[in-house]
Amino acid sequence: MDPLALVLAVAAVACAFSWIASLVTHDTSWVDRMWSIVPVVYVWIFAASAVLDGDDPVRLLVMAVLVTAWGVRLTFNFARKGGYTGMEDYRWAILRARMKSWQFQLFNLFFIVLYQNALLVLITLPAYVAWQAPSSFTGGDAAFSALFVAFLIGETVADQQQWDFHRAKRAAGGHLEPGFVTTGLFRWSRHPNFFFEQAQWWVFYALGATAAVASGLGFWGGALNWTILGAALLSVLFVGSTIFTESISASKYPAYAEYRRTTSMLIPLPPRRRRAAEARA
Repeated sequence: MDPLALVLAVAAVACAFSWIASLVTHDTSWVDRMWSIVPVVYVWIFAASAVLDGDDPVRLLVMAVLVTAWGVRLTFNFARKGGYTGMEDYRWAILRARMKSWQFQLFNLFFIVLYQNALLVLITLPAYVAWQAPSSFTGGDAAFSALFVAFLIGETVADQQQWDFHRAKRAAGGHLEPGFVTTGLFRWSRHPNFFFEQAQWWVFYALGATAAVASGLGFWGGALNWTILGAALLSVLFVGSTIFTESISASKYPAYAEYRRTTSMLIPLPPRRRRAAEARA
């Protein structure tokens, strides 16, 4: 059996569950709760299929372990913020208030449920390429795996710095200047955790591309193949989500405009100089 068929079947169940649950509970964050779980399931389906087929499974097993580590970290971070206790993403509540009921329900079905679940399949499809083009684990695989781990560590550090700031903010009575974290990795990027999240899936794509190249495919169809769509669409989603999130932050915190001006949105870069008047203050 082609493992992609099983992955698509599981994804269909995930879509149906998240949509029905959102209607019953009036909570549209069910896809968020599955976000760190279903990709792990999908990649393990591809890895298990390679084992059962008798192919060299090392690359796919490494890919599955890496995605499992990604999923465990993200699940832990989501859980400690209350994501599994019925707390809906605050951005959906804001959008619901801006739309008519029928408009939001269409948005819920087509974007939150169908598009995001489809994206969770797409980002894992480099593992499908690796299953289709079995070959031995290479030095390139090892290098990309190490890079994935480095980005995973970076995201862990960024999330911990954000978590520590918000704990300190709560301890200070809900107000801590400037209202948002600007230290540590956040001095170099306004959203370093978002950057590292996307970077991991670009590296995951590279692992699938390495498998295709090692099996004899060239640049077109090998190094550059159709599964790049998953990482690319994930980046588009993150950029759009970040712009929306920042519009909310800018409306709440006067200092956010200057933070935007001096600090890269995603890619960690040296901070730009502050305005001269503030620098002299």
